[in-house]
Amino acid sequence: MEIGIDSFASAMYGSTTLSSADAMEQLLDRIVRADEAGLHVFGIGEHHKKEFLDSAPAVILSAAAARTKRIRLNSAVKVLSTDDPVRVYQRFATLDLISKGRAELVVGRGSAIEAFPLFGFDLDDYDTLFAEKLDMLLQVRDQEYITWSGKFRPAMNNQPVYPRALQKKLPIWLGVGGTPASFVRAGSLGLPLMVAVIGGETARFRPLIDLYREAGRRAGFSPDQLKVGLHSPGYVAETYERAIADYYPGYAELWTKLGKERGWPPVTRSQFNSLIAPEGVLVVGGPEQVAEKLARHSEALGGVERFTFQMDNAGLSHQQLLQSIELIGTKVIPLIKKS
Repeated sequence: MEIGIDSFASAMYGSTTLSSADAMEQLLDRIVRADEAGLHVFGIGEHHKKEFLDSAPAVILSAAAARTKRIRLNSAVKVLSTDDPVRVYQRFATLDLISKGRAELVVGRGSAIEAFPLFGFDLDDYDTLFAEKLDMLLQVRDQEYITWSGKFRPAMNNQPVYPRALQKKLPIWLGVGGTPASFVRAGSLGLPLMVAVIGGETARFRPLIDLYREAGRRAGFSPDQLKVGLHSPGYVAETYERAIADYYPGYAELWTKLGKERGWPPVTRSQFNSLIAPEGVLVVGGPEQVAEKLARHSEALGGVERFTFQMDNAGLSHQQLLQSIELIGTKVIPLIKKS
């Protein structure tokens, strides 16, 4: 199982707000630490809000590419519906050249909708926009010269797209939430699947992942082509008790704030306890508990090839995040390999 980190480039650490420049410098330092510690992947999301600095993920990843050697760098998740597939490919092909073949894309429709009015798109076209742009992106990735037409973008007639990625086939994962049609779409296209699970029990997604694998089988793809990744909130400290003490206050504060925007109830300690329980979604604890939970999640879902922690959503300090990254690389990953 590959292990990595996803970040929204937050400038908020509990009650402390950094300058944007300082927050960006610290984020790049964490990516470098992840590379040095042996993590496999680091992803930057996409939002267009004051508290996040990730509106241009390819730019951040390119800066990280120049300072790292081995770690793979991806979008987590690129809101493809509100961007141009040609430009998306060009940015990440350029990142692939800078990183010498370490770029990946995770694309999705986006759970946050602020990009739609910002770039002049209609939310009523939420799914049709994504389906059309994904079709075009895959063609641009697979063919140097493109002939294509659709509803939301001017047609292309045997036009080339440059630069080309260093990797022969730039990896494109499909990021999904809980919509069955999205799982079927990924399987039908033979795309690796990145499942964002942020609440409840992870095992409840097994029927949807089975849908994905069955759709892929029917489309003629082999099981080894149908990779499953899992993205969930998490944090690793030296001990279970330390991890809970560090993580809970900021998690409760920030997710209660987010709940006000999305209609969720406030976070309670009993709810949090259910989420850190053995079957719960939060991957929080000491290295041993985290490694055991990841193995349990993988078994429940029929095999997981990649797991990414979302750690900068709980008011943790830069130093706490650096220490957690170090523990993931030096203790969690070896425990997973051993198991």
